[in-house]
Amino acid sequence: MSRTALRICPLCEATCGLTLTIEGTRVTSARGDRDDVFSNGFICPKGASFGAVDGDPDRLRTPLVRRDGELREATWTEAFDAVAAGIRPIVERHGPHAVGIVLGNPNVHTMAGALYPTVLLAGLGTRSLFTASTVDQMPKHVSSGLLFGDANAIPVPDLDHTDHLLLIGANPLESNGSLCTAPDFPGKLKALKARGGTLTVIDPRRTRTAKLADRHLAIRPGTDALLLAAMAQVLFEEGLVDLGELSPHVQGIDELRDAVREFTPESVADACDVDAALVRTLARELAAAPTAAVYARIGSCTVPHGTLASWLVDVLNILTGNLDRPGGALFPQAATDRTPRPAGPGRGFALGRWHSRVSRHPEAKGELPLSALAEEIDTATEEGTPVRALITVAANPVLSAPDGDRLDKALDSLDFMVSVDPYLNETSRGADVVLPPPPPSQSPHHDFAFNTLAVRNQVRYSRPAVPLEPGRMAETEILARLTLAVTGMHGADPSAVDDLVVGQTLGKAVQEPHSPVHGRDPEELAAQLAGESGPERRLDLMLRLGPYGDGFGAHPEGLGLERLLAHPHGIDLGPLRSRLPQPLKTRSGKIELLPQPIADDLPRLRRAAAERPTGLVLVGRRHLRSNNSWMHNVPALTGGTNRCTVQVHPEDAERLGLRDGEPVRVKGAGGEVTAPAEVTDGVRRGVVSIPHGWGHDRPGTRLSHASTDPGVNVNQLLDGSLLDPLSGNAVLNGVPVELSPLG
Repeated sequence: MSRTALRICPLCEATCGLTLTIEGTRVTSARGDRDDVFSNGFICPKGASFGAVDGDPDRLRTPLVRRDGELREATWTEAFDAVAAGIRPIVERHGPHAVGIVLGNPNVHTMAGALYPTVLLAGLGTRSLFTASTVDQMPKHVSSGLLFGDANAIPVPDLDHTDHLLLIGANPLESNGSLCTAPDFPGKLKALKARGGTLTVIDPRRTRTAKLADRHLAIRPGTDALLLAAMAQVLFEEGLVDLGELSPHVQGIDELRDAVREFTPESVADACDVDAALVRTLARELAAAPTAAVYARIGSCTVPHGTLASWLVDVLNILTGNLDRPGGALFPQAATDRTPRPAGPGRGFALGRWHSRVSRHPEAKGELPLSALAEEIDTATEEGTPVRALITVAANPVLSAPDGDRLDKALDSLDFMVSVDPYLNETSRGADVVLPPPPPSQSPHHDFAFNTLAVRNQVRYSRPAVPLEPGRMAETEILARLTLAVTGMHGADPSAVDDLVVGQTLGKAVQEPHSPVHGRDPEELAAQLAGESGPERRLDLMLRLGPYGDGFGAHPEGLGLERLLAHPHGIDLGPLRSRLPQPLKTRSGKIELLPQPIADDLPRLRRAAAERPTGLVLVGRRHLRSNNSWMHNVPALTGGTNRCTVQVHPEDAERLGLRDGEPVRVKGAGGEVTAPAEVTDGVRRGVVSIPHGWGHDRPGTRLSHASTDPGVNVNQLLDGSLLDPLSGNAVLNGVPVELSPLG
């Protein structure tokens, strides 16, 4: 007999509510939950394929341990014994920094990935942390940290109320949104136009989003920061700056005016390949709109001036008075955010508190560049010990980091490696221990990270739709036991990890004067926590101490886990609202418009205005039925237009002798790949586009469908040497490549 269950989709950042149909323990179909307070029934092809993703027969069901050179099935006890025996001697011999940790993108899509890696890092004490953020979004974190004092204070466009939206390097009709959690992003853009608003898209490709726009500018890749700086210059030059209610919260306006003075539209027009008059029009329209928001994503982050571009996005929102006001760009308030503290100066944000061992890359937000992982393993220096052991959690850096061939060889040289992954993929195939989490239907779900980026404040929680299968272990327990195994507490009850976090959190809360539990007994408060498991108790704790919480009785109408469970479709917490100055944590307590690291990097941008790249340059692309390298093993999500091809403009194809559908050799600084040509005027002249996340042709994986149409790893064209210096983010777009017919 079939039944239905509710589940929040974990397959992209839109976090849509699903209604699953379940036969026994198998998910047979998924449709949008019409009563979901956030997504209102919207669903995309990924969500509709939830059952196929969940039931993929290639998912690992038991741990694997390497014996005599081969990965073989093992018990959970044997697996964690092997982890402790492999990691602890390395820590004791070489210190904690000899153990690297790689966190992949899927971590932010699970409760376990939100709750446990911070405990693992703190317990291990390593500074060798690498995540997917440095091939994606780190420039936005750094710019937010420098502007607002908090790297996670990222304003999002008020999509439902804005009159004018400027999108840069973003394709939300394919990605469903990124650093902007918005179910039915396409519908929101269409609604913007229907109410008379304006949509402008800046992108070197004529994407599905660009086709919807009122104006599309096919800018030269990598020059977004120049264009944005010129728009800021126009606002100053023409007296269009109007901070409005932001004025008391902003410092550095005069210094900013001087800093952008040289970036006239005429000075950047040739580099951007955008007419100077059009640059002025963009600035004037932004200033004239009743409300407006500038929003940029991966295309503006994965370039040589990614942090400057991210900074200038918020600068334009500030100069036009559109930051922190309805219809502009606002700071969301998630239900699990920390108890709001009184407004006032904070600790600020610092870069470069330590550096990578080989190339001396500065840390950003506690992370080192993923591009540097290979050299941190395979290169000896007089300073420090190379990374000798690696823990990867939901990560596939062989495909996601530059120069996967070098990294693959480096991983093979490690003394020990453990992967938490449901698949034997291009990275986990080299591990000594693989710990597979259960499929998403058997896991609880709450979006800790994405609710801090949501375009409407709300809170939702899904308990597992299907009971945990015998022989499986919950991902939360896997990460708790992993933490114990590598920190010298192997064999302890995994609940000790949750108890530790609860005790520490309440111990601090009762000492903070602004906390609703100030002065109370932590043990008495811990005894009040609801939930069937440690992770649920921690969620209840965060909800009750959060901005909408009941404060353990201080606010009887507030949130807690029990109230949330009584609302299975979620609780709407209202539209985004103005919050300044409360989110600011800078030392001045104000928005610091021209932080010193930004000012120091501007001369590099000025020099870029004089550059005129010749030849072809590379950009990536996304597809609605894909999410990085995750989903190529699901037949329903591949094929059709979701193919790994080399998109090239017809004029470039004719000049180079390329024919549609025939193989083309693409060569870059890190190597070369061969893939079919796709001749299309959807890319501008001089631009080549290859999608990210393909390259499933390495031996030793268990990805039976993906290996039948492996595609090529676009990151193999990169040698890892090109980084945005402030954030350490890999430069993936705007890099030179050469094309030639295979023959």
